[in-house]
Amino acid sequence: MQIQINADHNIKGHEALVAQIHGVVESALSHLDDHITRVEVHLTDESSHKSTQKDKRCMMEARLEGRQPIAVTDEENTVVQAVDGAAGKLARLIESTLGRQGVEKSRRTDPPPPGSVGN
Repeated sequence: MQIQINADHNIKGHEALVAQIHGVVESALSHLDDHITRVEVHLTDESSHKSTQKDKRCMMEARLEGRQPIAVTDEENTVVQAVDGAAGKLARLIESTLGRQGVEKSRRTDPPPPGSVGN
């Protein structure tokens, strides 16, 4: 799984923050690694130079093999909190998406192929 981090000019993207974000994303999504090709993390500070409540925004987009990309957003007081919240939301959304597709396949009512049952 490739992780790409993008931040606006108001986020100080020093190496420690980047490493921490990689760790949070890998930890939250490692059990889904077989289905994910890339995760893009977009960080913004919504209020720029002012400090307000929940002004740090993290949008996370996952590229899944053979499927359309899916995305989630979380807004919190700090960048790390926003990343953590978005990573949790993304994990749940991917699990739900993959689970639904498994259920849909198991509910198929197509007749069995000729010769496969009772012969």
